[in-house]
Amino acid sequence: MTDSKAAAAAPHSNFIRNLVAQDLADNKHQGKIHTRFPPEPNGYLHIGHAKSICLNFSIAAENNGHCNLRFDDTNPAKESVEFVESIKNDIKWLGFEWSGEVRFSSLYFDQLYNFAVELIEKDKAFVCSLNAEQMREYRGSLTEPGRSSPDRDRPIKENLDLFARMREGEFGDGELSLRAKIDMAAPNINLRDPVLYRIRHVHHHQTGDKWKIYPTYDYTHCICDAIENITHSLCTLEFEDHRPLYNWTLNSLDSAGLKRVSDLADSPDTYVLPEQTEFAKLKLNYTMMGKRNLKEMVETEVVSGWNDPRMPTLAGMRRRGFTAASIRNFCESVGVARSDSVVDMGMLEHTIREDLDANASRVMCVLKPLKITLTNISADEVVQLSMANHPKYEEKGRRNVPFTREVYIDRSDFEEVPPNGFKRLIPGGEVRLRGCYVIRCDEVIKDDSGEVTELRCSVDKNTLGNKPEGRKVKGVVHWVSASEGVEVTVRLYDRLFTVENPGSKEYEDYRSNLNPNSLVTLENCVIEPAALSSADESNFQFEREGYFCLDDIDSSASKKIFNRTITLRDSWSGK
Repeated sequence: MTDSKAAAAAPHSNFIRNLVAQDLADNKHQGKIHTRFPPEPNGYLHIGHAKSICLNFSIAAENNGHCNLRFDDTNPAKESVEFVESIKNDIKWLGFEWSGEVRFSSLYFDQLYNFAVELIEKDKAFVCSLNAEQMREYRGSLTEPGRSSPDRDRPIKENLDLFARMREGEFGDGELSLRAKIDMAAPNINLRDPVLYRIRHVHHHQTGDKWKIYPTYDYTHCICDAIENITHSLCTLEFEDHRPLYNWTLNSLDSAGLKRVSDLADSPDTYVLPEQTEFAKLKLNYTMMGKRNLKEMVETEVVSGWNDPRMPTLAGMRRRGFTAASIRNFCESVGVARSDSVVDMGMLEHTIREDLDANASRVMCVLKPLKITLTNISADEVVQLSMANHPKYEEKGRRNVPFTREVYIDRSDFEEVPPNGFKRLIPGGEVRLRGCYVIRCDEVIKDDSGEVTELRCSVDKNTLGNKPEGRKVKGVVHWVSASEGVEVTVRLYDRLFTVENPGSKEYEDYRSNLNPNSLVTLENCVIEPAALSSADESNFQFEREGYFCLDDIDSSASKKIFNRTITLRDSWSGK
């Protein structure tokens, strides 16, 4: 069963939900709904995969059904256990639980091989000696039919012998392949005798060195769906042209044999084969989500790794501070359609802002500290001020914020020669320290180069919780105690690319579109101690600065690092 804690916003009606509802009304699958999420373990999952995860698991949950996690591990040269584990972690983090044990396509390799033998015996598959380049030449084009392989009429007995020897490893990589025998003149190129098996002498992360031949995705996927009793095989639109091959493969095999392998003890005599339905994948501007692009960025060190907070991977977004709820709600709000479209990054950013605005506790952190000495506060005085953790929800509790003689404010909150409209601290002017007193700047201290190093100010002690008498103070600035605050490192993350379609062919190299300010690291920031005393919270709003989270990978006991999740307001809409 899927986990009920993964409930997002109220589900929107879409054509897949309508299809499932109709199938249930028709009792098409005896009232059962069974979906699957079938990732290839050749990289980390990204936000596009989240849409598929949410759809497959939610469709099952909404209909009291099941959703399998099945790894499409048919290309071991690009796969690893690291990717397997990262995918499992991402699904759990999103709030979903798969039905039963984790499955792998490789668990069915023996059955897949036997079904391939069945196709050969039915004269629906043959062993081909064309190499990849020759095969492309013979395939034809969208306007020209293909030509049959010279091996297409190879005798069945010879095909069976060669296929068995392929399995035993007698031939080199690419020397032979097993191809379906369909129609070389088919308008759909996917039906022009597609490859079912290829020779690869590669160690497999699940089966070791047992196999020297590996099935293709198109051949494997539909059979695994049938074996696992999947009722609705939900795929993205690029697989629409592959659906005829999905159906051909299943309809070419003995359905009784598929039923037997699936171990349906309570199955009726009529076995309903799974059906593939396609939906538009999630495309997001200002990013690239192809695994090939992401892998290249990792390998060429454009980013620090798959979980770099600027990456669109779920691991990267989690590290940056995106919440599982915000991603689920985003995927639901995007909807499920039949045609491709590009979603604006601002929509994703709005979703996380909305989530964190409601749920993140408030703390104060000074990113660029400027020291203030409060001359009429004694050196040993420490006042614990009580402040709400959230301005709207008193149930989130309160925290103690230490107030001392020396505090830090942000350098941007003081101007010796203020521009028009500046409403913060100036020489002789007053501001309120947030949740605290009104202070007046009495003296500006500079170093030999003329840089301001300290402000000496006085406190109006009658203004704690009260308005000053006879004057109006407009400015409010955040602050942190110099002696009680904790020094931290803050990473200011922003969009990785400066253009909406960085991978467009109009650009010679996507690197030319990298945002030079996608990561700005600030050392010697100072945060109030409450942000480090709560073991249950990692997401915060730094007042007046944005939403941040503690980086649990790079932080240590002696050095805490906070990552900016998102700014308080959209800074890109006017660009």
